[in-house]
Order: sequence, then C-alpha cells, then structure tokens
Amino acid sequence: MHIRGDHAELVVGGRLDVRSAADARTVLHSAVDDGVGDLVLDLTELNSWDATGLGVIMGAHRRAGRAGRRLVLRGVPPQMQRLLVATRLHRILAIEGGIAADSLPRV
Repeated sequence: MHIRGDHAELVVGGRLDVRSAADARTVLHSAVDDGVGDLVLDLTELNSWDATGLGVIMGAHRRAGRAGRRLVLRGVPPQMQRLLVATRLHRILAIEGGIAADSLPRV
C-alpha cells in the first residue's frame, strides 16, 4: 500500500488490508487533523481492500466529521463500489460522482 498527497487530497494505491491498516490509519488521521475543508481520497490506484481496510476508511470518515470536515472518495474501483452498495455504505460516505447501483457490472 502507498499513500501520497497532503491534508487536502491523498492518493491511495495497492492493497488496503489488515497488513497496511495501521500505517494507513496514521496517515489518514494526520491528514484529517492537519487540514480544513474536504479531504479527498483518490482510490483509482487501489487494487483491493478487506474489511479492515474498509474500517480504516470508515474511521477516517468519522474522524473527519468530528473535525468539521468531510471525507470524499474519488475514483472508487467497480469491485469496491459493489461492496459499498452491498453494505449500504454508499449512502453514508461522500462519493464523488455517486454510485449508480444498477449500473454496476454483476459478478
């Protein structure tokens, strides 16, 4: 997993899973705490995430809300869009451009 960017926009790539969760959490929390306004997470380079990785995203979402900020997901890959729809988290998280559940490819 790699994350690059600043307190306004971060690009997350690789795998966001149990092995990378602690590092990702640290970077995301620092970005939330050090900035103002929306924090954009660009996920176009993300290959996969597991439940722990999704938990990191949700934790950053809650932390941003407590700080008066909004976490915005950009470029969510299709398989991750399906997971967000299945868990109904697409209704809670801010997703740039939104997700049209009926347009997602079926597996």
